[in-house]
Amino acid sequence: MEKQKSFSIKPIRFLAFSFTVSFSVIFLIFFSIWVIKSSPSFQQEIPATVQVLAEFNSNYSAEPSFAGTHLRRDEFAADFASFEGAPKRRGNGFLSGNLSYTSFSANLSSDSVNVANKSRLSVDEFKELGHVISSKSEEIQDLKEEIARDDGVLSNGQEHISKDLSKNRMEEKNGGVCDITKGRWVFDESYPLYTNISCPFIDEGFNCLANGRLDKDYMKWRWQPLDCDIPRFNATKMLELIRGKRLVFVGDSLNRNQWESMLCLLMGAVVDPKKVYEARRRKITKEKGNYSFKFVDYQCTVEYYVTHFLVHESKARIGKKRVQTLRIDTIDKGSSRWRGADILVFNTAHWWTHHKTKAGINYYQERDQVYPRLDASTAFQRALTTWSSWVDKYINPRKTKVFFRSSAPSHFSGGLWNTGGHCKEAFRPINETFDTGYPEKNVILEEIIRQMKTPVTFLNITRISDYRLDGHPSVYGRKTEKGKMGVQDCSHWCLPGVPDTWNQLLYYYLQSKRKHSFVM
Repeated sequence: MEKQKSFSIKPIRFLAFSFTVSFSVIFLIFFSIWVIKSSPSFQQEIPATVQVLAEFNSNYSAEPSFAGTHLRRDEFAADFASFEGAPKRRGNGFLSGNLSYTSFSANLSSDSVNVANKSRLSVDEFKELGHVISSKSEEIQDLKEEIARDDGVLSNGQEHISKDLSKNRMEEKNGGVCDITKGRWVFDESYPLYTNISCPFIDEGFNCLANGRLDKDYMKWRWQPLDCDIPRFNATKMLELIRGKRLVFVGDSLNRNQWESMLCLLMGAVVDPKKVYEARRRKITKEKGNYSFKFVDYQCTVEYYVTHFLVHESKARIGKKRVQTLRIDTIDKGSSRWRGADILVFNTAHWWTHHKTKAGINYYQERDQVYPRLDASTAFQRALTTWSSWVDKYINPRKTKVFFRSSAPSHFSGGLWNTGGHCKEAFRPINETFDTGYPEKNVILEEIIRQMKTPVTFLNITRISDYRLDGHPSVYGRKTEKGKMGVQDCSHWCLPGVPDTWNQLLYYYLQSKRKHSFVM
């Protein structure tokens, strides 16, 4: 019976204790409210409290920076960093003296204490202030995380690009339209962005260092337009742009030159090189024209398909002979591989010469007719019309972005490639005032693009490349015995070299939302 009695007493004591504590709490709450309401200065302090809250909300709200704008996250980061007293970018974060994101958030919390000290707040008002502080802290934290995701690229051997990340769009210096073709080559020690050691994809014809070229200055020139700044190529951002996509280069060996450059530039952001490989495990050579390289971590491919003219190289019977012809009314037979790409980069021009087209004699064909003679410019225009019709019919502009790169200049002196032409003496870009005139092929191409239904971006690299006599392989297009000099290559380009700038422009257009403001 004793144990039963003891068990019945404990709940009664607990209830009594709970009632006493609850009553005490209620009493303290009512007493506090009575003290606050009885304060003679309470009515005067309400406006001061509201004013302090308004000042706080104005000083720390991030929203006005977004109002009425269409900036990307990285653009906002650049503009945000330009404000006086705002945190400045350094490396992977933002710093201003000792101010970081963490301390910035902490300052918000400390300001809430200052506000509370400046005026006595009611419980509801202080809660409201807490919500304001919390929301602004969350906004800043979200912004920090987004920028960190965008700029995580700096950890992969590209720390030197941090100074350019704030320039994530071409900035017009004079407020007008920027003509990217007007500028000069500037020597820049931070270049090249890769070497023939870091990139295993440079084939022999473009690997000038491996073929014995001793001077290295040709790799260190950067194109600088007069009226704007070009964002530096960012390999990780480029890979993010093509994540899950197909980037396809279609054209002659000059487009293979650019394609190999793109592979090498992208390798600068690859953590595990074994996760980049050719789909059929083939090594790049001049003989095999079609390649598809997979970047496993980004689930994308960077592909190249050879076609010298974009239209079909065929054969036809003339008399008793079957001769090689060019069907300028029929797209290249490999065009089925181009379809479905997310980014298409076309070119043709290099092969449209009298030597390679038999001077237009019994070479150009439409339907069953082989023209005894046809001017190369006329044939070029008809071939590009065939190409444009194919693009308008089979390419969905909502899925695919189409680019067409202009003709790249050759720099043979004293003859052509097969008649002793050379460019070995060039070691620096030529004078900026040099101008050989605008190629007729570019004029024809631009006119056709203007008439197309599908938007096509014209990558005009002709003029900026024309200054670079020093950028060709010359005698270093292959390994030769000492003292022997073979045919010089003054058409293609050493890698690293000029095609890296072509890809820099391509990168800009892919990540820019303001391309209509620029002339290419």
